[in-house]
Amino acid sequence: MTVLTARPPPPPPTAAPSAHPPPRLSLKPPGPASGLLDGAWWPRSRDLFRELPALTDLLDPLWGRITRVTVNPTHWPVVPRKVPVNGHVVKVGWYKEEQDPHQLLLLSYHVGRWDLLIIPPETGAAAAARLMSAACDPRIVRTGSALLADELDRARQFDAAQLAVLLPGVDHHGDPAVLAQVRPALAASDRVQPQRGAVPGEPERAGVRGAVGGDGRHPAGALRGEERVELVRRHHDPAATALRDGHVSSRVVSRQACLTVRQERMRALPS
Repeated sequence: MTVLTARPPPPPPTAAPSAHPPPRLSLKPPGPASGLLDGAWWPRSRDLFRELPALTDLLDPLWGRITRVTVNPTHWPVVPRKVPVNGHVVKVGWYKEEQDPHQLLLLSYHVGRWDLLIIPPETGAAAAARLMSAACDPRIVRTGSALLADELDRARQFDAAQLAVLLPGVDHHGDPAVLAQVRPALAASDRVQPQRGAVPGEPERAGVRGAVGGDGRHPAGALRGEERVELVRRHHDPAATALRDGHVSSRVVSRQACLTVRQERMRALPS
């Protein structure tokens, strides 16, 4: 007698957890085919062996099993022939003349062919967001290289516009950062030099300015009478007589000076 026992079906293959971060991918919404691209892929490196498994893990449930991909080797240092992914192997091919260097071609059993824009890994976040949006816009019919060229032109025009606006208005001495770097800060009362403190015993600008009048003379005013007499006694030179109306003859002034000197000498002689 033969005994037949039913065997349980084998468990479905489960996806092994991947240590690689999730792929940065943007796909067009479902609908009729339009444009030349089906989305955009922003890899983190130029290593296909490392980048493709995470991409196929995400696309296999959406498009069916990805069996083959092709690239242009211009921007990929190494193009492996096969890449093991979760549960199967993806074959990798390359075309240098026939394929856009900024596009990835994927083939699957159910859907057929998909084309993705490859955004360079070093692209900034803002530019990558614009490229992903353009690749998924059904109204835009552009290749991957054309979209990247448009983004580069936009960046050049933006930089030129910034230079045209900012360069004429640059004031290197009026930068607020310069004021913050001045130590110690200027004192309103002492008016000391900004780079050094006041020297003890040395008059600063505030003290010197108070000792001089607005007309550049001593604030006490003109020389007093006793100072004028002392000057005459020591130097035998009288104080200058004020000119009246600006028309006094120089001869009159000289003669008066000579008479005064002669009188002083006569007084100095012993009696």
